[in-house]
Amino acid sequence: MTTILTVAHISVSLFLIIIILLQHGKGADAGAVFGGGGSSQSLFGSEGPVPLLNKITTASAIIFMVTSVSLAYFSSTSSTGSLMSTASQAVMVEEKIEPATEKVIPIPTIAAEEAAPAPGTQKDQE
Repeated sequence: MTTILTVAHISVSLFLIIIILLQHGKGADAGAVFGGGGSSQSLFGSEGPVPLLNKITTASAIIFMVTSVSLAYFSSTSSTGSLMSTASQAVMVEEKIEPATEKVIPIPTIAAEEAAPAPGTQKDQE
């Protein structure tokens, strides 16, 4: 089901991009004053191609939104767990990892009288 929706979603999105690029903006009507828009009116009627392209764009946008919401819904309901939790359990079962034990290493201490003075300091000798 998700494969069919994904293919439909991609095809509708490409069609939507193409149909939007075919439309002209509001500023393009200024060129029609000088004789540039006569041929489109005879082909698509008296109002030109604008209403037809608007209807196609609206229908494509609705289909795009429906497929988007459907894909999001199916994606959220189909996930059952995390990939990392199942992978870490499989590794621990296969390798039988034991918990790490902490080793304590004793650090020898030096008495204050035996310690050498820090470089650059002088001891008071009397």
